[in-house]
Amino acid sequence: MNFDRPIDRHNTHSQKWDMMEKIYGVPSDGGIAMWVADMDFQPPHCVSAALQRMVDHGIYGYYGDERSYLAAIGWWMAERHGWKIDPDWVFTTHGLVNGTAMCVDAFTDPGDGVVLFTPVYHAFARIIKAAGRHVVECPLSNANGRYEMDFAAYDDILDGSEKLLILCSPHNPGGRVWTREELQGVADFAKRHDLLLVSDEIHHDLVMPGQTHTPMPLADDSILDRLVMMTATTKTFNIAGAHLGNVIIPDDALRARFATRMAALGLSPNSFGLVMAEAAYSPEGAAWVDELTLYLDGNRQVFDKAINAIPGLRSMPLEATYLAWVDFSGTGMDRAEFTRRVEQDARIAANHGPTFGTGGEDFLRFNLATPRARVKEAAERLQQAFADLQ
Repeated sequence: MNFDRPIDRHNTHSQKWDMMEKIYGVPSDGGIAMWVADMDFQPPHCVSAALQRMVDHGIYGYYGDERSYLAAIGWWMAERHGWKIDPDWVFTTHGLVNGTAMCVDAFTDPGDGVVLFTPVYHAFARIIKAAGRHVVECPLSNANGRYEMDFAAYDDILDGSEKLLILCSPHNPGGRVWTREELQGVADFAKRHDLLLVSDEIHHDLVMPGQTHTPMPLADDSILDRLVMMTATTKTFNIAGAHLGNVIIPDDALRARFATRMAALGLSPNSFGLVMAEAAYSPEGAAWVDELTLYLDGNRQVFDKAINAIPGLRSMPLEATYLAWVDFSGTGMDRAEFTRRVEQDARIAANHGPTFGTGGEDFLRFNLATPRARVKEAAERLQQAFADLQ
């Protein structure tokens, strides 16, 4: 796969490229989109070939007989993550934002608290609030540029109204791959406060060389009676437009509750997404992911070297994902000023840190899943925008 090949995404209904001027004021002509978490790479050939076979057949009816699709999910989880699942555990939702919303709907009531380790993926809080539940923030500790959990402090924050905990593993936006011991701490915390645990592991395939992601069930199997696992092909293979996610629930009682809500809302996936996912979860897809992670690691090294050379800026060490989390607090600038320099001077659209919750105030998130030449250009623009600090 030639990840260096530029692909023009302008005027293709790309949220990332076609909406950045409206949302961030970064001009479409000459601006660099580094906000929405999708990649500027085509998926592996096996995915495109599967879609082409559908087009050639020419009939797009209802999808039936999911056995091969579910077998592909099972193969991927066992082969790539060492986790054996039962096909009956799997629900297919319209992406994992929808999967998260379904969990909030199925397992909590209006007024209940939902725990987040913040800063964390911004869609979680949006969904929780929209559903009439309240967000309970447990701030991560920034230990010399690396996020850690402080469960003793979190014990004091909870008041008993909480029913659900959503974990982002690996972490977005900090890029942490949680250790087995940390995940056991999460499991103990959930059990101690009688919380259902939703583990969003959408980035579990996008792990930097030398790092190892541990699925929550393998970290602590005593959590299975209160665990909902969420994984997806969409982030891994850059097929987010398929709006497809795996909600995997080992426990019979939890699975029955989730199935009831799915049935009540009449949810079912689209056939295009199922075909793409089955094709992606294959040996060819696995080889592509291995190439991708090496390329992303190269982008990470280029970006971090440039950013960390700017006095006052620090890029959090990226262990997983393709999302750089950059701390601007050392500049002494207020958020409006460093954001203005990024958007107006460097002409880069990046996610604003406060949207990720407490702890994100001095940060911006940059998407590095783009050809390396563009990463280098973005880094050069940022160096120029903050040249007075050097």
